[in-house]
Amino acid sequence: MLDPVSGATLHRLRGYLEGSAAAPLPRHSQEKAREAEEITEPTLSGLRMAYHPLFTLTLRSYAGGRGAPEVAPARRTAHFALASGLVGPGRTWPARCDSRISGGDRSSRRKMWKNALKFRLFLLVIACLAMSGAPAWAKPEVSAARIGETPERTRFVLELSEDLPYRVFTLPDPFRVVLDLPEVTWNLPGGQQPQPGGLFSALRFGLFAPGTSRVVLDVTRPVLLQKVFVIPPRDGKPHRLVIDVEAATREQYFSAESNAMGEAMLSDEPLKPLAEAVPALPPAKPSDRRPMVVVDPGHGGVDPGAVGVSGTYEKNLTLDYGRALKAALEATGRYRVAMTRERDVFLKLRERIRAAQQVEGDLFISLHANVHNSGSIRGASVYTLSETASDAETAALAASENAADVLAGVNLTDQTGDVRNILIDLAQRETMNLSKKFANDLVREVGRETELLRNTHRFAGFAVLKSPVVPSILFEIGYLSNRQEERLLLSAAHRDKIIKSIIRATDEYFERQRAASRT
Repeated sequence: MLDPVSGATLHRLRGYLEGSAAAPLPRHSQEKAREAEEITEPTLSGLRMAYHPLFTLTLRSYAGGRGAPEVAPARRTAHFALASGLVGPGRTWPARCDSRISGGDRSSRRKMWKNALKFRLFLLVIACLAMSGAPAWAKPEVSAARIGETPERTRFVLELSEDLPYRVFTLPDPFRVVLDLPEVTWNLPGGQQPQPGGLFSALRFGLFAPGTSRVVLDVTRPVLLQKVFVIPPRDGKPHRLVIDVEAATREQYFSAESNAMGEAMLSDEPLKPLAEAVPALPPAKPSDRRPMVVVDPGHGGVDPGAVGVSGTYEKNLTLDYGRALKAALEATGRYRVAMTRERDVFLKLRERIRAAQQVEGDLFISLHANVHNSGSIRGASVYTLSETASDAETAALAASENAADVLAGVNLTDQTGDVRNILIDLAQRETMNLSKKFANDLVREVGRETELLRNTHRFAGFAVLKSPVVPSILFEIGYLSNRQEERLLLSAAHRDKIIKSIIRATDEYFERQRAASRT
């Protein structure tokens, strides 16, 4: 283990290197420094500073300049023992520097050697930082999660790299237990989450909002928080956050609702306020009349979406396609582009709608990938809004997509009518007509590049499409449950084909709009 470096010693060395008489080095270090000063024009041909058996820095640089006098180089070697003056008594870690004498005035040679000493000090400081553990900016880490049960309770445990503030609460209909933490890194062994058990039927985790990570535990029946506590590190175990729940009836659950859904179980250290949703881009300047296209990568953060047969998360695939689409649209120079999310973060459905409205979007494209119980089903499809689903399968898909807020632990009881109860008025009917026209353009262009699902253009009450003023479509790019199509969707070449087809459809749509405005 590296011994602590004295701050006073570092200060003295810096003062010496800068020529300050007010910061003298220890006598033995002064002697070594004087010896080093007698060496002219150093060439650092193999400076090696070994300060730990597992961590060695090697610097190689080659000096020389045009016009240097051609003299037979004399070779001397200097040993500068930093250790005894810098890293504690009795420790010596020599740093060796070979040099060649090739002329030049003494002052310039002295300056060059002092620069070499400064660099050596820099290396030593880097070494100290490297041995000091995790950097200060590293996120806290979740290293394990597990579920256990007894006849009296079901327990959920998270192992944490440090003691963190937290918030635990419950939500009804469907019943869930929600845990909020400051933003953490998830490093579960093998990427595996714990198997459900006891009262817990499913678990999801991820980034809920910038600065806030969330765990959502689905439960099989109403539950009450029995105990929430942290076990400090001991016996080689890290910090462990423990949540105990017990079964309850609906009557018991709602009678305890006066405790604000678990506020009595909060940590003594309150969690910082949850970050606001990712802010939408500000409206463009009036002088820029290019159409605004809003790209919406589906799902994200604590809501993974569909999971492919090989483990592909829909949220990651849609973000990859969304970024590529944004870049390609902007590259044409014909469009302004905004994204509802540009990282792995959760957004409520109504926030996606609001983001499109705030930037005064002219077209909203929501990207998704599908799954099916049958692994043989494949093909792209496009959906537009209708309160009456075109078929039972589409109705089921809409219900699944509309449940994204539930999956992420959002309380639906306080939602206003902007998502759940939007009336399709005359303005929205016009928006729906425009959405259908773009959907037809997209189906035609995508069909030139990839296989399409039968009855490709479908209709249902997707919440994310319920903007009354922004024409919107939901594009299912394919099926992750089909092994062959999953591989295809992960292919950059296939992605680029899909992106080009979207751009062609977008061009056709807005060209028709411009032509209509001229008549």
